[in-house]
Amino acid sequence: MSDLLERLRGRGWRLTSQRRVVAEVLDGEHVHLTADEVHARAAGRLPEISRATVYNTLGELVALGEVLEVATDGRAKRYDPNAHRAHQHLICSGCGAIRDVHPQGDPLAALPVTERFGFAVTTAEVTYRGLCPDCRP
Repeated sequence: MSDLLERLRGRGWRLTSQRRVVAEVLDGEHVHLTADEVHARAAGRLPEISRATVYNTLGELVALGEVLEVATDGRAKRYDPNAHRAHQHLICSGCGAIRDVHPQGDPLAALPVTERFGFAVTTAEVTYRGLCPDCRP
């Protein structure tokens, strides 16, 4: 059973066949699919699944904190099941591909106290951008 399915089962989340197939489609370390991509893959496994069911299930997974919603430069939102391991994102400015990266060090420590302007900073989200090997000239 996938890590995501195990976490959902542990939370007592009712795993209907539709919810299960959405969770199975999302399973993987570097999976960052759009809702339409999730629907297409889910429909390949469960042809009767509706787009609305996929969108509703993704919304529930985000609300539960089991999946991250990643917005990138006006493109379709993507869904990241790697919600329980600290990581940052590396995004291709050309095609929009996203990879999880795990840089060394604490990103909070990189922000000097003089640049916090009195904020009690609790989290940091760092996004790295560049061109992937397929998009580089």
